Formats: sequence, structure tokens, C-alpha cells
Amino acid sequence: MARTLYEKLWQSHVVADEGDAIALIYIDRMLLHEVSSPQAFAGLRARGLKPRRPQAHLAVADHAVPTSDRRVIKDDQARAQISLLSANCAAAGIEYLALDDPRQGIVHVIGPEQGFTLPGITLVCGDSHSATHGAFGALAFGIGTSEIESVLAAQVLLQKQLKSMRVTIDGVLPAGVSAKDVILTLIGQIGASGGAGYALEYAGSAVRAMSMEARMTLCNMTIEAGARIGLVAPDATTIAYLEGRPRAPAPLPVEQWLALASDPDALFDREVVLNATQIAPMVSWGTSPDQVVPVTGVVPMDAGARQLEYMGLGAGETLAGLAVDRVFIGSCTNGRIEDLRAAAAVVGTSKVAPSVAAIVVPGSGQVRAQAEAEGLDRVFIDAGFEWRLPGCSLCVAMNDDRLAPGERCASTSNRNFEGRQGIGARTHLMSPAMAAAAASGNPGLFCGDRHDRVHALQTVARANLADQDLGGRH
Repeated sequence: MARTLYEKLWQSHVVADEGDAIALIYIDRMLLHEVSSPQAFAGLRARGLKPRRPQAHLAVADHAVPTSDRRVIKDDQARAQISLLSANCAAAGIEYLALDDPRQGIVHVIGPEQGFTLPGITLVCGDSHSATHGAFGALAFGIGTSEIESVLAAQVLLQKQLKSMRVTIDGVLPAGVSAKDVILTLIGQIGASGGAGYALEYAGSAVRAMSMEARMTLCNMTIEAGARIGLVAPDATTIAYLEGRPRAPAPLPVEQWLALASDPDALFDREVVLNATQIAPMVSWGTSPDQVVPVTGVVPMDAGARQLEYMGLGAGETLAGLAVDRVFIGSCTNGRIEDLRAAAAVVGTSKVAPSVAAIVVPGSGQVRAQAEAEGLDRVFIDAGFEWRLPGCSLCVAMNDDRLAPGERCASTSNRNFEGRQGIGARTHLMSPAMAAAAASGNPGLFCGDRHDRVHALQTVARANLADQDLGGRH
């Protein structure tokens, strides 16, 4: 029978079929971080067990890590979490990338960078955004603490097979429109629970034209549509990205990886189609990632009272007239080198508005080093941004970076839930280019200067990006 990519990945990892679409599946690799792993290691010790395959795991601290100064970790809980991860890995024989390791960074950035993420494998992590790794044609998803313990002990998990949804995106994206805008458009269309029960496969000419970093952004936010798994079939772009990665096999099994594609006559349980040419720069207005509109739009007239009160907005309000207090460029969604290039292109020689505090947090030490080699750090610093060390930072209020109650933030992260960036914090999700414009003092949406908000950011971002030669800088 013809099979989808998801079905091929699932069937190749079934250890025991339990019936009713339930199966014990083999887990090839697992990424660990400091927040979700302590109880799993403790449970393993309580049972007198050791990891079955220590070499199948890679650990790094990211959520609680300070990004400004690591010489002293002030928060007691953060310091304890990071120390415990290091100790647990040492005792279990699992490789841990310490804070002073140049490869350290956000778990979903360092996995692909190191070639730990590969096509055809199953990969899990105690983090919901593990769907990121599906960009490589890997069956990747987030798991809970008890499941982490199961993988450590036996490399297997009991899972229910999902239905398949294909999201086809054809056409050429307009200038200034990024993968972040694409995924926000999709979530806005199908809803925050529209993908529940499905594995999403992204296809179409617009997806094929995307870089691996853009595909990772797509798959990363699949969870925000309610789906645990996002996939892109491997192709020449995938192969080129993995060539020479430290943990990738040599030579690469190219034919094997390229065979990981949905059969032409495979049947999907649901089909969704987007026209890439009609996608605009997007911004969230509410407290769920599906509450989004184009940058030239307004807050919907039927917006919920709770969301409006929390966000300090009114129905029908023009978003182009809104000021922010903070700007955050980073996260496992948009903290890669291409994201920083796009943001720097918009910043140019402008300055951060006096009323705005803006930070750039590279997704890993390698991203930071590459950005510095290209001079991007100077672009940001000269404009008035803080140039930080790698970490999750302001994506989640679990470290030193938090918003004060009522502060409004233009953010390249993945979630705008109540309290996500701090108690009472107001988060607006957007692309790196849009966030850069929000900080730079350019006229347009989210400009910090209330007297200089004349034109929509759509015009600003497109004009700035059109003047930059981003295509040749890899």
C-alpha cells in the first residue's frame, strides 16, 4: 500500500503492535535538558537501573541558563538544575555540553547543528518544541518525565499512531515574508487545536524553496497548532546541511534518506493548502498563537474580553499604532544564523528607540560565533541592542530575563500565553525582521516612538530586505 512519510517512519520503528493503533516503538535518540530530566534520572536510580544506551543521548542546559553573565548563576533553583544535569549525565555516562562549551545552546538548535538530528530516526526530548527536528524527516516529538525515564531505561515508548495531514504551500513568498509568517498564517487558519491527533507534513514548492533553518521554524511551531509532529521530506537541501556535521555518518546514506518521502498516491486524512503569494507579515494580538492578523490588520471585532483585557487592547484597534517596551530576537524558533541575518538587514544603521529595551540571544555558541564572524554583533550593538550568550532567555520566564507586569514585547519566540514571558507580560509574536523594525525606530508597526508611527511595518520590512543581498550569505 502507498504510505505517507509519517507512516513509513512509524512502521520502521514498531517493536510490538498492541492493536487499536497502539504500538511500542523504538527511540533512536534523545535530547536532555535541565528542566524535564531530574525526576527521570531519580526514577532510574530508584529502580537500580542505568541507561541502556548512554551514547544515544545528548544533554545541554538551556531553559534556566543566564544569557548575560554566567560567572555567577544568581537564581538558586537555576543553579541547582544546571548542576544536577551535569552530575546526572556524568554518573550515567551521557555526554553533556557544559555552559563553557562552545557548542552549548538551545537543545533544538544544537541537535541539528551537531548532526545528532538525522533523517529517518526517532528523536524525543522533554520539551514540546521537539517537533523542530521533523524538518529533517525525523519522527520527533516531545515527551514527559516518565517517558524520559522509559527511554533512558529501555529505548522504547508506548505510543498511539496519529492520522496524517498534508499542508501544501505553493508559490513564491513575497519579499519580507518568512517561515514564521507562514506558520502563523497556518495556525491562524486551522486554529490552535486544528492539528490535534495529526502528524503534519509540509509540502509544496514554497517549502522546497526554504532553507533548513526556515523548515525548522515551520516544524518548531507545529505544536502551536495542536500537533505533536511536523515533517518535511529530506531532499538535496537536507543533504547539503548535514554534510560534514560532527555526528553525521560519513559518507551520508543519501539514497536511503531521499527515499523517505510520501508515496505519490499516498492518502492523507486531511489536506490543507496555502497560497504562498498571499501570505503577509503576521503578528499575534492575543494570548494564543492562532490569534494573529497581518501587520496591516486590526484586532478582530469579535475578540474575547479576557484576551483584550490582558493585552490592553480594544476590538478594532489598529496594530500599527501600538508601541512596545521590549524586543526579543532569539529562541529555538528564530535564534539561528539566518534569523539574525534577516534581523540585522532590517536594523541596518538605525538605532533602538530610547523607550525600548532590545536583546539578541543567539540560539547556540556556534550561531554566536558565526554571527560575530560576519559582523552581525556589531550591527546590533551599534544600534543599541544587547548582544547576549546562548539560551532560551525571554522565550520563557525561567531565567533572569523576564518582562514586568504590563510590559509589551515584540518577540520572535513561539508562545504568547498569559505569563509566558513573565507575570502580566504582553507578548506579540512575529518574525525576526518585524522584531528588528520594532526596535529600530523605523516608522511602522510596534515602533517604540509614539510620534513616529506612520507607515505599516509591511512596507518597512519589505523595503529594507529588498535592499539587502541576503541570498549569498550562508
